[in-house]
Amino acid sequence: HAAHLNAPGRAGPGDLDEAGLREVEIFASGGLDEHSIDALVQSGAPIDGFGVGTLLGVSADAPALDMVYKLVEYDGQGRTKLSADKQVLGGRKQVFRRTAGDLIARAGEEHDGRRLLVPVMRGGRRVVDESLETIRERARREIAALPDRCRSLEPKHPPYPVEVSAALSEEQKRLEALLAKQYLSSG
Repeated sequence: HAAHLNAPGRAGPGDLDEAGLREVEIFASGGLDEHSIDALVQSGAPIDGFGVGTLLGVSADAPALDMVYKLVEYDGQGRTKLSADKQVLGGRKQVFRRTAGDLIARAGEEHDGRRLLVPVMRGGRRVVDESLETIRERARREIAALPDRCRSLEPKHPPYPVEVSAALSEEQKRLEALLAKQYLSSG
C-alpha cells in the first residue's frame, strides 16, 4: 500500500548508504495511481521511480475500457454520439498548438500554429522511425512547455484554452443532424 512507502521506521536511502549501497535506487510499485504518487512526491518520500500497472489502464469507478466510445470515423465517414454528456467530435482531426491555446480542427484544415498529431501507423505498419528515447524527450519538452495549471492533478483556473474550428463545428452539426434523422426514421 502506498501509505506504507513513506512510513516512519521503514528502511530508506540512509540505511542503504550506511550499508555501502549508494548506487541502489528505490522503485515503488503496487496499487499506485496518480494521486498516491503525487502524495508520495509531495511528502518527500525517498523514491526514485514509480511503477503503475493495473491502475494505469482502468479506473476504480469504470474497471473496463470501452474503446468504441472513441470511434470518430468508420469507412471514411465521420461518426458521433447524440449523448449530451459524452460529446464526440466526429471525423479525423488535427490539433494546432498556438500561443494562446490549442485549436481542434478537421484533418486537412490549415491554421496558424504547430500541428501536434502525426501519423505513426498506416495499414498496420509503423511509419515513424524514432527511438523510444527520442519520443520520451519530445514528450518531456511538450509537457514542460505547458502552463503549470495544465500539469496539475487537480483542475485549475483559468482552464487551458481549447477552441474548435468553424469547419469542425459545422461538420459536427451535419453529423448530429444526419444521426438524428436516421434515428427518427428507424423508430
